[in-house]
Amino acid sequence: MSGKAKAAAIPRIMISAGASGSGKTTITSGLLRCLSNKGIATIAYKCGPDYIDPMFHKTVLGIPCRNLDLFFSDESEVRTLMAESSSGYSVAVVEGVMGFYDGLGGSDTQASAYHVARTTGTPVILVVDGRGVSLTLAATIKGLIGFREGSNIAAVIINRCSKALFEHLRPIIESECGVKALGYVENSPEMALESRHLGLVTAGEVDDLQARIDAIASRLEVSIDFDALLEIARGAEPIDFEPSSVEPLATAAEAPCIAVARDDAFCFYYEESLEHLRRLGARIVPFSPIADNELPSEADALYIGGGYPELHAEELSGNSTMLESIRRAHGEGMPIFAECGGFMYLKERMADLDGREFEMVGVLSGGAHYTGKLTRFGYVDLEAKADGLGIAKGSHMRAHEFHYYDSDDNGSAMHASKQHSKRSWDCCIAEKRLFAGFPHLYLPACDEFARGFVSTAIEYRAERLG
Repeated sequence: MSGKAKAAAIPRIMISAGASGSGKTTITSGLLRCLSNKGIATIAYKCGPDYIDPMFHKTVLGIPCRNLDLFFSDESEVRTLMAESSSGYSVAVVEGVMGFYDGLGGSDTQASAYHVARTTGTPVILVVDGRGVSLTLAATIKGLIGFREGSNIAAVIINRCSKALFEHLRPIIESECGVKALGYVENSPEMALESRHLGLVTAGEVDDLQARIDAIASRLEVSIDFDALLEIARGAEPIDFEPSSVEPLATAAEAPCIAVARDDAFCFYYEESLEHLRRLGARIVPFSPIADNELPSEADALYIGGGYPELHAEELSGNSTMLESIRRAHGEGMPIFAECGGFMYLKERMADLDGREFEMVGVLSGGAHYTGKLTRFGYVDLEAKADGLGIAKGSHMRAHEFHYYDSDDNGSAMHASKQHSKRSWDCCIAEKRLFAGFPHLYLPACDEFARGFVSTAIEYRAERLG
């Protein structure tokens, strides 16, 4: 952070709920489309370490969604991110994570949607389930409002609710709870996006997504009070923040090119991570390990993020020229950073969901296979046990894991531990110019690693150009 404190006036709301599976993403996507249809310049945010929901937001708005994560960033950094990225927009919509108060370890509000709402002063619209309930719904809402000081809950939307039931519940909720009942969402097949593959499905996997979001938005147009919603958003206090400043490691003329894998197989990237690499002086060039024949000719480094490579294992394996291009680049010393699905892709082989094995890049030994269950999930602290690309022995980074796959060699360059349990394990493979493993990194919070990655790309560029 750098410079004098400032204040940013940005109308904003958060869509949250008492639990996962309450319809937050569907309702948020529909609201974003409605606001866009009204000609209101809108930006979206997602609480927590989520890649999937931001893809839906980006599909609706056509601009990147940002993550607000209070495990990776401190409160000041989150306020700065929101204030700076929302400049030029008329309203910001934040989608919560899990249940409103669910934070680290399931026993703390740290990094919860509540924590983000408090930190950014964002009014909260709570999505509640109207099935099989009447007066008790007011008790549930009142309990959520009063569970912690300053909940910021300003209104509710009743999901899975008919117009008649809403008209019955509205005066009860408003008189008993002191919050606005903004509207309802009918219980209809049209009001759901999709059942999720391995619990998660990307925006690109949903058939006719734009048409489905249009259908959702058309229903919300008549069942949600948008005047009241915008009044709540515009009532949010300005955000106090300190302007950010990042010193680039290279001039524009000397900027190293980082080739980033972007296609249906590799699509899990934090927008803030890519932006941090750019601010450090790197130039980002996307490529497709599925469709392209080889790495971009100007590449000085390679970044392969997560995604669902197992769904495209046969296509990835069949692109032999790309596999050879990456093997050759590794042999020539190109810096490579690979997370989760990217880590699996660098292995000698990968099994698809049916257990069929396919040849992969092969710069890392062993294979990756489906376990049939969520293998490791949640935030972790990483401690470096050895030097490697972007890390020094004893250094620390925060990360996140979420995967149903495992490998027969996860590496031992880092030791991962969970804050709210005794679980710990070794992970990651680190060489002078390679860092790969299942953990996902949020690069603004791993500045030392990001700088090391960009610096090594600059070194390789100098070698490559002679």
